[in-house]
Amino acid sequence: MLGLTAATHIYLYRGRCDMRKSFDGLCGIIRSELGADPLSGSLFVFVNRRRSMVKLLYWDRDGLALWYKRLERGCFILPERWTEDGLIERRDLTMLLEGIVPKKVGKRYKIGI
Repeated sequence: MLGLTAATHIYLYRGRCDMRKSFDGLCGIIRSELGADPLSGSLFVFVNRRRSMVKLLYWDRDGLALWYKRLERGCFILPERWTEDGLIERRDLTMLLEGIVPKKVGKRYKIGI
């Protein structure tokens, strides 16, 4: 079961991923290119060149789990903003998977005013 909490780090791999890669190949990308540990409990997102397929890799308490989605039409819209190390927010992942294209996404309130 894919359970995301506020403490879950979500990394989006910026490069184009070969979707034939499975657990070991994706773990190699995570360690070498993202500089992260695949067993850390973080969620790692990979997209192919045409952006018609997405894979999510995460540690699920006792083993690695792989989630895969292929679109029959269209493509996934990647978030416009992410940090230097590839971190994205939960809402960005949700919008990517649901196909939502936001015109403007912001908080309903401002902190510190």
